[in-house]
Amino acid sequence: MNIRMAEEKDIEDIHRLLFQVCLVHHKGRPDLFKYGARKYTDEQLKDILRDAQRPILVAVNDEDRVMGYAFCIFQQHPNDNILTEIKTLYIDDLCVDETLRGQHIGTEIYKAVLRFAKEQGCYNVTLNVWNCNESAMKFYEACGLQPYKVGMETIL
Repeated sequence: MNIRMAEEKDIEDIHRLLFQVCLVHHKGRPDLFKYGARKYTDEQLKDILRDAQRPILVAVNDEDRVMGYAFCIFQQHPNDNILTEIKTLYIDDLCVDETLRGQHIGTEIYKAVLRFAKEQGCYNVTLNVWNCNESAMKFYEACGLQPYKVGMETIL
């Protein structure tokens, strides 16, 4: 397995994994997530791939096929009234192909994200996880992540 920055040639594989993530979210919260929807168009993905502030790391096999990814976003709050100017790498989405889970691919992607964040001078790595995605929460806890804020709702 190799972990590298995503390229345009990876778009088809990335879409396949994005669909898997969408399905997990739809099953957990069908009131919020549409069935079978695409999170990004090809053009949107190409724009993200060209945006240095939104790096995507992919784990690929020996045939250079994507087995998993981490969509990331650099965040910083310069000149904010209350927030410090720390640089954060936010994991917007982390996925491993459902047929390959349990092989520690996600752990290796997460470790690569941590290395990348350190190299880029980040103070921390953050992410959000949906409460209905228990397997993801267990995975992130096993990686050593801890809650730092909680989103709450009331459905009307």
